[in-house]
Formats: sequence, structure tokens, C-alpha cells
Amino acid sequence: MLAVPLMALTAGAGLVVAPGAAEAAGVTATVKVSSSLKTRTGPSLTARVTGSLRNGQKVTAVCRTTGQSIRGSVRTTSQWDRLSDNSYVTHAYLQISGTLPLCATTTPQAVPVKAKPKPAATVTYKIGTVRSTDGAVNIRTGPSTAFPVKRAVVSGAKVQGVCGVVGSMVNGTVRSTTQWNRLSDGGYISHAYVVTPTLHLCPGAAPAVPVTTPALTPDQFVKAAVPGAQKGWREYGVPASVTIAQAILESGWGRSSLSVTDRNYFGIKCQNGKYGTLAKGCHVYNTSECDKAGNCFATTASFRIYATMANSFRDHGNFLRVNSRYKPAFAYTRDANKFIWQVWKAGYATDPNYYTKITTLMASNQLYQYDIWK
Repeated sequence: MLAVPLMALTAGAGLVVAPGAAEAAGVTATVKVSSSLKTRTGPSLTARVTGSLRNGQKVTAVCRTTGQSIRGSVRTTSQWDRLSDNSYVTHAYLQISGTLPLCATTTPQAVPVKAKPKPAATVTYKIGTVRSTDGAVNIRTGPSTAFPVKRAVVSGAKVQGVCGVVGSMVNGTVRSTTQWNRLSDGGYISHAYVVTPTLHLCPGAAPAVPVTTPALTPDQFVKAAVPGAQKGWREYGVPASVTIAQAILESGWGRSSLSVTDRNYFGIKCQNGKYGTLAKGCHVYNTSECDKAGNCFATTASFRIYATMANSFRDHGNFLRVNSRYKPAFAYTRDANKFIWQVWKAGYATDPNYYTKITTLMASNQLYQYDIWK
């Protein structure tokens, strides 16, 4: 049992610095982005959006400051640039020559009044270890996959669990559960991916799970999935049992925020703003990515939006058919197990247990019966 003191800090007074000549004049920069780039009220993805910039657009940057680290099309950086209209944009998507001056502090900071310090609050927590064969695990702002991602942690990482709450069901590496662990930094991680000593229930009312649409039971999900999966086989040759099993695994039985909000059950992204013939548009999400060294960072990703579940399933078939790397799988359009083996072997998923997970879902949920060539 460890305790972390939350110390009250006082800030010193700031200095007023006159803007330099370069800051006053500004420097022209060119936007390099696949879809659009948001301008914000501050140097962070959590700051309010003030506008949108398109690829190739010229902007005037007057100075630079440090903010949230972003991986963009030009570079990965924590630098944000203040534009001539006083909005901020990440430097990760700007092509610019030269170096901008540091942004000046234009408003004097008040000198804090010294007060008798209050006793520091103490939060106790229990150390847990993340266990995942599904890649990085998201830590969210609430106990559901519908809440935004704060950050991500890799398998083996240590987390500080304070208490537990009931949230959305997650099928993880360690267990399947509705428990979510509230961490010492206020984030939430699914208990399905954490090995930890027993946590007490969080005091007071549990944070509300966002209301979207009623969750389908497994039987209801499969019944709803069959028409689109079978049409995908007729059009593109992907066995219906494979499509349904992949949708179950990748959308958590249709409970992921991407599937609930945009009917995207496979995480298919837009490419340079293009979304093909079966989707109806793109939705940009704040998300996290991790490199091979386990370093995670905030970024954005644009995902396809579908009008129906069936169109998402059909587009999944089209995605596999048009990507040449999956061509060997289409020699087995009437053999579901061999088909998904070839798809996994071609690099569809890095999870070493992906093939086993899919075939287990197909067998345990009797999905082979929906392969219509039989």
C-alpha cells in the first residue's frame, strides 16, 4: 500500500516581455495535412476549436510555444505555433522555413498572496500490471469505451488503481468484466486488462456511462450482422463467418464508440479524405498510438462513417479484396479457417493469438452455419 501526496503549489510572478520583430511581422507557413487541420484556443487537442485549415493553405505564424506532443505529416513535436489571429495550431503539420521566436507573455501575472498551507490530501492506491495480447490498452476519461482516450499503456506497464466502478463490458486478456479501475490521475482502465489486488468500490455515485443506443445481446448482434456479412461474401468472397467473428472481436460485440457512433465495426480509416463508395463520410477522432518501443503519443485519425451495419461489413470485404497483400486468402473463399489464416499471415493483425481468437469465436457462436455456400 502506497500513498501519493497531492501537494499544493504556488506559482511565481511572470515577466512582461515585449514581442520581437519576427513575432510582430510573422512568418508564412504551409499546411500539410491529409484532411483538415483544426485551429484552437490553446496549445492542446483539449482546447476549444476555433477554425479549420485545408491542405496547402498559407497561414501566418507569429511565435511558438510548448504544448501537447503531436505526430503529424511533417514531424513529431510538442511545438505549437500562434497564428496572426491569436489561434494556435500544432507545428507537426506546418511546413515552414526558419525558427519562430518564443511567444511573449503579454499580461503580467499577479503575485500570489501567501497563505497558510493546507494539509496535503492523500490518495492511496494499489499497483496493478497491464496484461494485453491485443496491443496498447487505452486509459479513458470515463468507465466506457465510448469515453475519449487520455493516453495508452503497453503490456507490462504499472498503473495506480484507486477504486473500481461498473462500466461497459470488455473482453480482455485477463478476464471479461464490466469493472473499470479509476486511477490516481483520474483516468479509467478496463479491469479486463489489469492484474491488481482487490479494489474497493469508488465512494459516491459511479460516473454515468454515456447513453447511446441499447447494447445488443450476442444473439441479437449476430442476427443483425448476418445479412451484410453474407452480401459481403456474394460480392467479394469473404466468408460470412469470418466477417462476423472479426466484427465481434474488433468492435466488442458492437459496443465500441466507433461502431455505436459511426457504424464502423472494423476501424477502416479514410485515406486522404477519401472514403470509397460504401461509406458516407469521415469522422476525425482524437486517439493515441504507440511505437515499437512502447512510447505512446496523442494524435488524430479519420475513420469512415456508414449509414448501415451492412455497408460496414461489405466495405470490410472490399477492403480485403482490393489489397493485394490478402490475395492468397481468396484461394479459400469456401474454407473459413484457411481464409482467416491467410489474412492473419499477411499481416492483418500483430496479435499472435488473432487466428485462434477468430476461429474460437466462429466455433463457439456457431457462425459457420452462415457460410451460404453450404
